[in-house]
Amino acid sequence: MVQKTTIAALVAAGLLLAADPKISEAQAKVKAGKFAEAIAMLEPAAASGGASVRAALADAHLKYGDSYFTNEKLPPRQKYRPALMQYRQVLKYDKANKDATAKIKLIESIYKSMGMPIPQ
Repeated sequence: MVQKTTIAALVAAGLLLAADPKISEAQAKVKAGKFAEAIAMLEPAAASGGASVRAALADAHLKYGDSYFTNEKLPPRQKYRPALMQYRQVLKYDKANKDATAKIKLIESIYKSMGMPIPQ
């Protein structure tokens, strides 16, 4: 029964996201790699836009962070700090996001293993 409820909630959330043209446009920008534009479009509506806007913002920040974190062309000095900043923003909109939390812990452990201070 829990699985059906969870699936129904996810489907409903997906429909809400698709129903808002601003969210759909932002998702298209994220898909095109225009993360900053998508975030700038959604942030003004974050306080009053409800859960769907916050979910879209969390997703945009997560994918923005991933674009740095998984970029093999960037050296560690250029990818970990911006990725860490984006993953922290994810938690601003989705405090329970396990993916962002795990990636934050991983990046922080990398800094610790190198004997470097963790960026704030």
